[in-house]
Amino acid sequence: MSSDSTQTAPLTPAPTARQPERPFAIGDWLPYAVIGLLLIAIYYRIGIKLVHDWYTIPDYSHGFLVPLFSAFLIWDRRKIIRATPVRPSWMGIPLIFVAIAVLILGVYGVDLFTSRVSFVLLMAGLIWTFSGRAMLRELRFPLLVLLLAIPFPEIIFNKITFPLQLMASRVASDILPFLGVPTLQDGNVIQLPVMQLEVAEACSGIRSLMSLFALAIFYGYFLEKSTLRRTVLALAAIPIAVAANVVRIVGTGLCVQYWDPDKALGFFHEFSGWVMFVVSLICLYLVHRAMQFLPHRKGASA
Repeated sequence: MSSDSTQTAPLTPAPTARQPERPFAIGDWLPYAVIGLLLIAIYYRIGIKLVHDWYTIPDYSHGFLVPLFSAFLIWDRRKIIRATPVRPSWMGIPLIFVAIAVLILGVYGVDLFTSRVSFVLLMAGLIWTFSGRAMLRELRFPLLVLLLAIPFPEIIFNKITFPLQLMASRVASDILPFLGVPTLQDGNVIQLPVMQLEVAEACSGIRSLMSLFALAIFYGYFLEKSTLRRTVLALAAIPIAVAANVVRIVGTGLCVQYWDPDKALGFFHEFSGWVMFVVSLICLYLVHRAMQFLPHRKGASA
């Protein structure tokens, strides 16, 4: 008696050949290379003038650090950027046209501010077009940081510096009498018994204000995870810089009255600027330490 119950091995699919990865072709990076060359051709004169302003305008000497910090932000978020899906979108085209229009307006209107801002707008439009809105969302902070390196237009700059001059003059002239120095304020001029003390544009505090504000943003990014606390640190830099400048003017007035006017307006005035900036950084650190005692809101981190 024979049996047909022969055991058969389970069928296994034949191994499929692995599809070879497509080699990186020239056409993959050629469009980006062409766009990069066009950006250099369009913006190299604007960029050279911007670097020259960083070097010659003390109020914006921090501009050399801003591109480096922006590049670090991108490197620091490289894992998130790599995980972000790339979805090209035509929605970025209108922003590109807006950026080009702003560039033309700045070049032919002889307005450096708008021509420089157009670069940030154009980069945002290109990222949106070639990589999608999600990628633009991840890179929005590094792009916005670049605005810190762009000097304000002269008309806006004067609108900021002149009120700062008047405020610093008024507050300093109110403090000096309590320290035994009678004063008489006339605009940005403080009349002391020995001589007149003029609070010039360079003494308005705008230089330390711009630099301290930029450093506060850098400081908040490295040492804080909460967006709210980063914002508070950046805003705290404004009153700190203004107060430090008032202290500097008061110190100069005391040196003029009780020491040597030439030395007070020379060495002491320059040296005190560096000292007060260091004091401002210490005050910013103390504000950050004081914030540690406040309750940390969940979900406020970024």
